Amino acid sequence: MTALTLQEICKSFDTAEGKVAVLKSVSLRLEMGQSLALTGESGSGKSTLLHIAAGLEHPDSGRVMVGADDMTAMGDSGRARLRRGQVGLIFQQFNLIPSLNVAANLGFQARLAGVHDAAFVTELAARLGLDALMRRYPEQLSGGQQQRVAIGRCLAARPALVLADEPTGNLDEATGDQVLDLMLRLTAEAGAALLLVTHSERLAARCDTRAHLRAGQIAAAQ
Repeated sequence: MTALTLQEICKSFDTAEGKVAVLKSVSLRLEMGQSLALTGESGSGKSTLLHIAAGLEHPDSGRVMVGADDMTAMGDSGRARLRRGQVGLIFQQFNLIPSLNVAANLGFQARLAGVHDAAFVTELAARLGLDALMRRYPEQLSGGQQQRVAIGRCLAARPALVLADEPTGNLDEATGDQVLDLMLRLTAEAGAALLLVTHSERLAARCDTRAHLRAGQIAAAQ
């Protein structure tokens, strides 16, 4: 079953020098249970493409399908509902809520989606090594611990599609490898699809397949 289809996505931005084409007819397909790494130099359009896949930005043209749902045909409220129900987001900045402890942060997205399962959150916390930290607040956690909370918050809502933008970019190499291991293992066990944006060829090699963006186009796919 297909989790994400991007069809001929084009996107340009206005700059002081005029309109700049960031994405030029980019097409990708991601199946359920599959992990795909999207690599490319800084400014190649990786994050823009991920934001379009999430419905956070509009393409100038092209089509975004999440499962059987055409996101590009939806309004803002429709895209927001689809995101809550089917899409999980993990960013380089952990984006935890400072006023909520670990337990509340873990359950936050699932509660918004109306699918909160306390037993599943407890299981995720144990798998992520967070069970002894549930009453702590984000400021009391290391970077690696905060990113594990962000991964748990995403997966607690049981998304069909996980979109991760440089999720280990703020972590040292050893911690980043541990976090990526957990993310790959847990998304695979859940049968979810994972689109991982990374500049690291080493991390990209851990995914099932990869695609490389160069000058706004897919230069290579494996």
